[in-house]
Amino acid sequence: MSKLTTLSDAISRNLRDGDLVYAAGFTHLIPFAAGHEIIRQGLKDLILARATPDLIYDQVVAAGCARKVIFSYMGNPGVGSLRLVRSEIEAGNLEWEEYSHFSMISRLQAGAAGLPFMPMNPTAAGDLEAANPAYKAVRDPYSGGEVVVVPALNPDVAIVHVQRADADGNAQIWGIIGEQKEAAFAAERVIITAEEIVDPQVIRSDPNRTLIPGFIVDAVCHVPYCAHPSYTQGYYDRDNEFYLEWDRISKSRQDLRSYLDEWVYGVGDRAEYWEKLGEGVHQRLRVQSRPSEVVDYGEY
Repeated sequence: MSKLTTLSDAISRNLRDGDLVYAAGFTHLIPFAAGHEIIRQGLKDLILARATPDLIYDQVVAAGCARKVIFSYMGNPGVGSLRLVRSEIEAGNLEWEEYSHFSMISRLQAGAAGLPFMPMNPTAAGDLEAANPAYKAVRDPYSGGEVVVVPALNPDVAIVHVQRADADGNAQIWGIIGEQKEAAFAAERVIITAEEIVDPQVIRSDPNRTLIPGFIVDAVCHVPYCAHPSYTQGYYDRDNEFYLEWDRISKSRQDLRSYLDEWVYGVGDRAEYWEKLGEGVHQRLRVQSRPSEVVDYGEY
């Protein structure tokens, strides 16, 4: 049975107040449209987990939807701090847990494998080990030495943006691969957003690109331009001008509220958002075609 639905329906059916949400994607394929829909639906007390929170969590926190963030590197990539998240943490309004990148991915790997924890020596993060009580040391049963371990991370919901998927949820990614597969397998429920919905035959024609199989997916949403202002490899470029602009916007609570009112609450969905950005932005972010070489899988 088709799992194809609207993003609004996918969020309302699969997210609840207080859920632990993992919005996946590293550098590109960040599901900003899903973050905006979470804001529009007024979800509260969410725990937001992500290896690199990026602007998506600055916006969700600014809207008052979160009570905690779990992260490794946190910042406006290439620009500076996530001003709103940082100020809320410093004010004591937002709970937080910090890990190294390796630690976060190890937590997801444990969750995906159904294990209670994951060994990960060496951490190269001695200060974090001292500051974060979730880091533990256990005895290696083989050598007798100590091994650092981190607990499994099992999100209630993982949201993963992909280039293409079929209606059953079989999802394909190319370009930079992040933690999408691990997040999806670790989560209780999985929402896929896709630039394109394609026939299953297209998915089967290139099986190595299928990172997420349909049997673990709960909802599939056709959401072109979902990742803006980040990028989707082969579809549109990163909007570097917006990342710089966000640094200015996020200095002022009033400017933050004005942004949310105009660009999140003030639009009905991603199609309206993209149209509002205008042709100038569309042209600036357009990418030229650069197909990979054909792979011949042969006939049996």
